[in-house]
Amino acid sequence: MTAHFDALETRDPAEREAAQFAALAAQLVEARSAAPALDAQLGGIDAATVTDRAALAAVPLMRKADLVERQQAAPPFGGLATLPAERFDHVFQSPGPIYEPGMVSVPDWWRTARALHAGGIGPDDRVLNCFSYHLVPAGIMLESGARALGSVVMPGGVGQSDAQVAAAAHMGATAYVGTPDFLKTLLDKAAETGATLAFTKAWVSGGALFPSLRAAYAEAGIACVQGYATADLGSVAYETVHRGAPLPGMIVDEGVILEIVRPGTGDPVPAGEVGEIVVTLLNPDYPLLRFATGDMSAVLEGPSPCGRTGLRIKGWMGRADQTTKVRGMFVRPEQIAALLARHPQAGKARATVGRAEQQDTLALAVEATSRDAALAAALAETARDLLKVRATVELVAPGSLPNDGKVIDDVRTYD
Repeated sequence: MTAHFDALETRDPAEREAAQFAALAAQLVEARSAAPALDAQLGGIDAATVTDRAALAAVPLMRKADLVERQQAAPPFGGLATLPAERFDHVFQSPGPIYEPGMVSVPDWWRTARALHAGGIGPDDRVLNCFSYHLVPAGIMLESGARALGSVVMPGGVGQSDAQVAAAAHMGATAYVGTPDFLKTLLDKAAETGATLAFTKAWVSGGALFPSLRAAYAEAGIACVQGYATADLGSVAYETVHRGAPLPGMIVDEGVILEIVRPGTGDPVPAGEVGEIVVTLLNPDYPLLRFATGDMSAVLEGPSPCGRTGLRIKGWMGRADQTTKVRGMFVRPEQIAALLARHPQAGKARATVGRAEQQDTLALAVEATSRDAALAAALAETARDLLKVRATVELVAPGSLPNDGKVIDDVRTYD
């Protein structure tokens, strides 16, 4: 069993709940005057009274669409941060666009060290960090956690598999941090080039870790666990290990209050029922309140064999809306609409997300009056620009796509 990160992880659940809600109420009282959007979200609710889950459930949800709208009206953070932009170390931009603040001068500001530690990463590791460092916070978010643990970090970023394999081999990298699929890309490239990689552990996020992929990594001598984190919230939940094997579900991070609500509402569901993940962030710099992630999960009842006493969720169980992740990047219906707006010759479109050779695929079917190869190529280029993901494009006859309102169809299976 991996040693616990700190005493917070083994607190009595009632003690944790009381401490978190006391911190939340104090945070809301303090933040309300500095964050006007937070004040608007609370409405007439007295911040000091938000001291339990019933009181929290009375607060309206904040969705990504609300965040975009508020940020457009009051850039960059939409009146939700308690510090001005110049007081943060970084301002990131994720697709949407959505802007997120970041701090590296505050150690482990995103709280990822706890999750990495649960995956066995520590001060003796040389970590190849293959999350993106370009505009989005993922790379720096995970680097800050690894550095807090005393690990040395190679900022690999995404792509350039030849260079990354060579660097990881030369450095003797012992741990991989990145999306689930890219590790396979590196292992395949190493086999192709004859390079020897020293990875024995991997921590992945930004996409589904399919059982077959985890088994393939285990066969290669790599113990792979996954975490759940977002650009807005930092670490939300993470897998733990007991007797050398990953345990079912994920432990909720100590720095958030997590609810599962019925999709389309803010109403909490009974324990065990699948619903949408809603997170309240215990971060006085950026105190997001009841942030609806769009991700689905359910509470996993009973204590974890690893000894941690925090709330457990079953892991990622799909999306509450049509938005989905492809190779670690969100793809949203509004992005497909923006793509089509750039090409008046195109009609309706339908994006299909699938799997091939253990990697995500994205196929875009677009109605058009002619099978113009130049239009297909232009659409593919725009898709890469807007979605940050490569897509294959097929032009189909007008009226041939289903009339079901579906813009994004995720046909991946998770078995």
